[in-house]
Amino acid sequence: MRTAKITRKTAETDITVEINLDGTGIYDNETGVGFFDHMLDQLSRHALIDMKVRASGDLHIDDHHTVEDVGIALGQALSAAMGDKKGIRRYGECHLAMDDAQVRCALDLSARPFLICNLDLPFGKIGSFDTELVQEFFQSFSTHGGITLHIDKLHGFNAHHIAEAAFKAVARSLRNALEVDPRKDDAIPSTKGAL
Repeated sequence: MRTAKITRKTAETDITVEINLDGTGIYDNETGVGFFDHMLDQLSRHALIDMKVRASGDLHIDDHHTVEDVGIALGQALSAAMGDKKGIRRYGECHLAMDDAQVRCALDLSARPFLICNLDLPFGKIGSFDTELVQEFFQSFSTHGGITLHIDKLHGFNAHHIAEAAFKAVARSLRNALEVDPRKDDAIPSTKGAL
């Protein structure tokens, strides 16, 4: 089973993440940040990764530490659950449309983290959620998951739709990259022999 459980406790947050990469997209996420929970639910559902997140943080300050640290823990859980990455497809991509928004994602589970995030969210808030935290989440997730992650908005004017399309596009790309390739299920997908 490709599963992992990560606990991260700091002076700012207390987080537990459990994932199953071979799940069906069952989710149970509670971070205290409503919009962020909604995005994590989308990530789980569309990647077909079973996910349970419990986070308590210094929300009296703002949502930043909670969102960032969940990204760290989720990235660490992804990395642990992948193990040596034998048999995975490694690469994933998706063009995803959601009403006015179209977002493109391409990623590589390379163990070489790098983020390009061009979402240009048109407003500073979605409800009470700071839109800059979308990029903060993807930065910490890609860094600690070892993901080369490119996310680009092609169209869109509704910030909620753009952010949600981004999470769904990343999810669908992850689903593709994490699937076992039946033609090479016994090999590391790299000419180096290791990722």
